[in-house]
Amino acid sequence: MDVQLIGRQSEKKVLENALKSAEAEMISVIGRRRVGKTFLIHNVYAGRIDFEVSGIQNAEGDEQLRNFAGSLKEFFPEVVILRPPKDWLDAFMLLIEHLKQKNKKEKLVVFLDEIPWLSTHKSGFLRGLSYFWNSWAVRQQIVVVLCGSSASWMIRKILRSHGGLHNRVTKRIRLKPFDLQETAWYLQSRNIHFDPYQLTQLYMALGGIPHYLKEIEPGQSVVQNINQICFNENGLLYDEFVSLYPALFEHADYHIAVIRALSAKYTGMTRTEIIQAGLPDGGRLSQVLEELTASGFIHAYPTFGKRKKDKLFRLTDEYSLFYLRFIEKNKHDSRDAWNALSQTQTYKIWCGYAFENICLKHTAQIKKALGISGVYSITSSFFKKGTDNTPGTQIDLLIDRNDQIINLIETKFYNTEFSITKEYAQKLRNKIQVFQTSTGTRKQLFLVVITPFGLKHNKHSLGLVNNDVKVEVLFEKL
Repeated sequence: MDVQLIGRQSEKKVLENALKSAEAEMISVIGRRRVGKTFLIHNVYAGRIDFEVSGIQNAEGDEQLRNFAGSLKEFFPEVVILRPPKDWLDAFMLLIEHLKQKNKKEKLVVFLDEIPWLSTHKSGFLRGLSYFWNSWAVRQQIVVVLCGSSASWMIRKILRSHGGLHNRVTKRIRLKPFDLQETAWYLQSRNIHFDPYQLTQLYMALGGIPHYLKEIEPGQSVVQNINQICFNENGLLYDEFVSLYPALFEHADYHIAVIRALSAKYTGMTRTEIIQAGLPDGGRLSQVLEELTASGFIHAYPTFGKRKKDKLFRLTDEYSLFYLRFIEKNKHDSRDAWNALSQTQTYKIWCGYAFENICLKHTAQIKKALGISGVYSITSSFFKKGTDNTPGTQIDLLIDRNDQIINLIETKFYNTEFSITKEYAQKLRNKIQVFQTSTGTRKQLFLVVITPFGLKHNKHSLGLVNNDVKVEVLFEKL
């Protein structure tokens, strides 16, 4: 089945403009594993790539060089390669020699995929690449695309390079997972149609990773698909977690330990709490948190009214959370496992957190629905620990607006209209009061409730809820 390029319009424009510009262009493309980086490049530059090589995971330096030589033979079959390159400087000299023989009116395109794998320890790959660019490519009509799944490596070694590649990248692409609307478009392109409630359930388990969504089978329910993909021992995501982090990070055990710690506390953790969970303090923790954030597995949210160091780290990778909460613990009984698990109280608790995560990722759509897209605002969270004398509270999402309004967002994932009870209404009023008293804010507070099927208005919601938002707004085009 031919799959069309879904979304990615701004990224596509960057790549197309690079072909039209009068200068040599070096483009960095960063995105987590299986998010569609290679597909994007192949789609936009179809028939235009003059040389391409992709790194081999866990291969030694000499294997990577042989792989490079094999790609030279593939793209330049008429050229006799008498010897394989002895090092990366030699390899890029050979590439220059072959590219010089191209007789193209359009720009040359060189695509180096998974360069963190190409650049093995002490291999000299980056020196060879900087020689290729600085001594020759920068003066040519050429586009050089550098792609890597390890966002942290790409940032440290390419974008923040202090060596020969310093400030050489001319354009940057950060490829993110599909949002809800793009997920719907992608599945529709494969003749799969779910309503917004079903799509949200699917997204909460798989996220917006195209390679994961490709496994969805038409004619089956969301529950059936999740069961097949995640709980069947032949399913793609049955043990994807085991290889996911080692493919992106060196010494990934530490990254996994942080992910596991965050998965145990839905509401997020401060750096201090992560250390208290058994992870050592120091530069290593800072680096791991930065790498996981750059790769999109966790998000750091500022805490309203507090210093930067008090930010909350929250696990927002849907699949990782789903795996640790359900798949890992239920591998012994995969037969129709999700149908049974989706009836439990654990599932209901997870749904609430996972839906909050989705809303956190779609704040731009929420602002559009509230009619405040043009108003400058800061998104943050709020937490106050209770004492013997004063109650505490937590607000996972608030929008602090420049027009003297603060929207407090309350999310509820129900399969019917949500009805506010007398007890819940009092809980919400207490939450608002604690926030107002603790922060001393003089801004007006508006309560927003987001649910799949809307709010059933009654005497308890009147005068309390300012905005009732349905899940459909999260699917809106920006």
